[in-house]
Amino acid sequence: MDPLDGFGSPLRMEAAADSRSAWARFSSWLECVCVVTFDLELGQAIELVYPQDVKLTEKEKSSICYLSFPDSYSGCLGDTQFTFRLRQSVGRQCFRDDVYNRDAPVTLQRETAHFFGYVYFRQVKDVSMKRGYFQKSLVLVSRLPYTHLFHSLLQTIAPEFFEKLEPFLEAVCNEIDQWPPPTPGQTLNLPVVGSVLQIRIPSKTDKPGGSPVRQITKENLLPAPTLLPTIHELDLFKCFQSVLIHLQMLWELTLLGEPLVIMAPSPTGCSETVLALVSSISPLKFCCDFRPYFTIHDCEFREYTTRTQAPPNVVLGVTNPFFIKTFQNWPHIVRLGEIKMAGDLPKQVKVKKLSKLKTLDTKPGIYTAYKTFLHKDKILIKRLLKGIQRKRPSEAQSAILRRHLLELTQSFIIPLERYMASLMPLQRSVTPWKTPPQVRPFSQEEFISTLDHTGPQLTSMLRGDWMGLYRKFFRSPNFDGWYRQRHREMTQKLESLHLESICDADLLGWTKDKSEVEIVDLILKLREKLQIKARRQHLQVKDGVLDKLEAFINSMVGSLPEDLQPVLNTR
Repeated sequence: MDPLDGFGSPLRMEAAADSRSAWARFSSWLECVCVVTFDLELGQAIELVYPQDVKLTEKEKSSICYLSFPDSYSGCLGDTQFTFRLRQSVGRQCFRDDVYNRDAPVTLQRETAHFFGYVYFRQVKDVSMKRGYFQKSLVLVSRLPYTHLFHSLLQTIAPEFFEKLEPFLEAVCNEIDQWPPPTPGQTLNLPVVGSVLQIRIPSKTDKPGGSPVRQITKENLLPAPTLLPTIHELDLFKCFQSVLIHLQMLWELTLLGEPLVIMAPSPTGCSETVLALVSSISPLKFCCDFRPYFTIHDCEFREYTTRTQAPPNVVLGVTNPFFIKTFQNWPHIVRLGEIKMAGDLPKQVKVKKLSKLKTLDTKPGIYTAYKTFLHKDKILIKRLLKGIQRKRPSEAQSAILRRHLLELTQSFIIPLERYMASLMPLQRSVTPWKTPPQVRPFSQEEFISTLDHTGPQLTSMLRGDWMGLYRKFFRSPNFDGWYRQRHREMTQKLESLHLESICDADLLGWTKDKSEVEIVDLILKLREKLQIKARRQHLQVKDGVLDKLEAFINSMVGSLPEDLQPVLNTR
């Protein structure tokens, strides 16, 4: 099936545009909702996609089918929730092309080519069926990494859906289509099946650690809204409870973008742990691929398991013991046991040699030869142990962990940010008559030489080989992604300063003794700056700068001979 089928003729394009506008609000939250069922003869199959005119490629349908069910080794009975992530097929036109907001987190920007799948799977014995079990999954497919929000939504709608089926699902989708768009920084009330979820959308301008949700009360808002304190954060203590003494190692492996496999008994355990690891280096963006739940049927299975080249920089969550044999050439494998929230600290897994990896009977442990650059934070471990003894709630333990990881990552990033800022040309070097100056090149050795006086030791109590950690970080995709983003932001800042300096200059005075060729050349250059750089790149400039520049361009065009004006106005 052609993924762009239906977008060829003008009539079909108009119909497609109508369907996009009809579901504009829905598509700002979700790509679609899928119902996946299991049949002994057909296997997993998509029973329903809503809205019905959403176009998924055959590859995407196949991936969603396999990723929406736990594998047979998991033995998941009852209701199970987990998350997966898959690549968007190249060239597929999607509903959300025009709903991105520049203030949204980087993970939501247009270049993102992945979907998240939020799954509510039910497997129960069905006495009315000779085949034994009822197996069905309700899946919310979205580009938004709002794990807690969408799983809370599934907890609200899925149990009733399994009883009322398609008519109920259609009603839910119509309700979602009435939701306000997910504008960063806004607190929203989201009505769904007789209840209201109150949330706050994160923003780039939030202080590290997030901003609290402020309850909005309306006299006519019935029932009272259910307040979600976060839409994306996980229970870190639950995810890391059996590896707490090795948290430093896992943070370093994630920071460095090392190939890492998380094997757990259930898709819930592996997917939550992978997502927790990715979030552990926040506010630094994790720039490698990650798959919270990965199966042997995944389209990238061969790509990620080939032994003809080094393992890719990816974090995979798996449940199938078969992967132990498949990933024997991978440098880091974490095998977790059952996650049990008990009164005492769960048994901590040990670091073991990779040679001890065995199929099926492999015990929980971290199988790696990696040696950490930094020492363990014993104070953190003692604090968490004391919290367990005092029966401190898991939410409070998670808050301690999140604060620790945030401060650790900030201590690592601050010297990089400080050095990067020193590469920015001085503002006085930006003049209207010259091309904007360039950001100075990043010198690794020059940066390392600054660490003695401005290194992480100023903000972190942890000791160890910080320089060695930085040197390895320079070779990672996470450094490459961070540097490219910061360099792009600084270059755009220079472009903005250059535009402002042009507007402050006496351009009309400059044109008095210039030839038509020189004036036309200036018009073309200014128009390129205005249309391509300023507006398409959404440069942040002072109010009125772009309007002033456009007025000046029009004034210059009007001063030229009449036969030349139409040519310039059509360019």
